[in-house]
Amino acid sequence: MLQFIINLIAGVAGGNALGSLLKQFSLGPALNSIVGLIGGGLSSQLLGPIINPGGHLDVGSLLSGILSSGAGGAILTAIVGLIKGKIA
Repeated sequence: MLQFIINLIAGVAGGNALGSLLKQFSLGPALNSIVGLIGGGLSSQLLGPIINPGGHLDVGSLLSGILSSGAGGAILTAIVGLIKGKIA
């Protein structure tokens, strides 16, 4: 459960980092956080069993979970920002 919460936080950080670095994909701080949270949660659920099949909480699995969830949050934020830009 602790790893999942950390992954959600990493997703929020990834979404906000992408929004601040690439303004054309930014949805605003609140939506960047929400979409990043969803992206981090999805990536931890999809990639978690591949990255950490035993479910043990060690430094390697924690860091890889943080990186993959941060990337998942950033990627989903970019996708939603791209869709929003095409609609507008």
